[in-house]
Amino acid sequence: MTPESSLGPLLKCGHSRRPARPLPPAAPPTLSGSGFQQQRLQAQQGQEPAPSPKLGPAAGTLLREAESAILAHLPALRPPAPPPGPPPGQLPPRGLHLMLDPPAEPIRSWQPRLLGRIPVPAGAAGGPRGLHCSLDGLLFLTAGAAPCVHVLDLEGRSICHLPCHVPGAGTFVPEDVAVTAAGLVAVSDLVHGAVHVLQHTARAPQGRWVTVGTFLAPRGLAVDALGRLLVTDYVPGAVHSFTLGPALQPLAPASVLGLQGPCWVGPGPDGGLAVSEEFGDVRLFGSAHQPLGTLGGLTGHTFGSPAGVCTDAEGGVIVVDEQRRQVTLFPRAGAPICLVSEGLRRPLGVACAPQGQLVVADAGDGYIKVYQYHLEPA
Repeated sequence: MTPESSLGPLLKCGHSRRPARPLPPAAPPTLSGSGFQQQRLQAQQGQEPAPSPKLGPAAGTLLREAESAILAHLPALRPPAPPPGPPPGQLPPRGLHLMLDPPAEPIRSWQPRLLGRIPVPAGAAGGPRGLHCSLDGLLFLTAGAAPCVHVLDLEGRSICHLPCHVPGAGTFVPEDVAVTAAGLVAVSDLVHGAVHVLQHTARAPQGRWVTVGTFLAPRGLAVDALGRLLVTDYVPGAVHSFTLGPALQPLAPASVLGLQGPCWVGPGPDGGLAVSEEFGDVRLFGSAHQPLGTLGGLTGHTFGSPAGVCTDAEGGVIVVDEQRRQVTLFPRAGAPICLVSEGLRRPLGVACAPQGQLVVADAGDGYIKVYQYHLEPA
């Protein structure tokens, strides 16, 4: 609440009007003298009316003040113009008042509540980075320099870990992780410039990593609504997409070019994709990879360093800002909504769980933070 001492100047300057100087009472007109009546009699007799006497300085000032007072009250005295009526013989349309003065929509406020913090599993040797939540509510996590993918539940219990080792190439550290609708775990390998998929066979029931694509600098990884793998290629400034065949061969490859430092990628609205550019903006593309603009350009929002992106159940895009340490929702309609602005140190990954939770990977303190994500009318 603003203190009374600071409200005083505002009330004196902005909410008060200097009272107009009161006008002196006007003298009643008479039939004698050289006034209006004398000029009227001269006009009736066909004589040239005598010139009006000149006003002195005091009288001129008085008239100007009277004119200013009258003009100041004209807006209040002028009756409002009636609204235009319908043409003759035509009835006014029903509900016309809704078109002229539409009722404002209720303001919606999102209030995610922190449910808990999950520490990074021991041996990660660094903070969490890549994050994916599967359809059955399991968290797949890449962290630090650990050559494996950690699998946890939303309570933080460790389910298993998937060692990352490619026959003939050796151990690698996964950069990001994603899970397809068929349950295939895919990771990006920045050091070796590849994308690997964990394949389970009768000979390798624990699974073995198969290289399904090679790129210059693969970083972010996601799966769109059409089941295509999305890979950001940092150095050439591109996003590659492809599907996997029965033998894990890449099919229908396509690329989006001309990006500035693409780091993270996620599914966008209506089967499209959203790509965060390092120290830039978040670009949106349609299901056919047609450009749809940027979140900053469409909403006026300013990013510091956008990182992880995901899409909620209503089609809104959620973006983590590593530099500004906040999480922002960009709904399909309306202004951006800041979801989380406190308690984050270096947020990188973000995911929406099927049970309605919002999960954020914070590399600053090494915790996975789980929020209850729900909508409440303000």
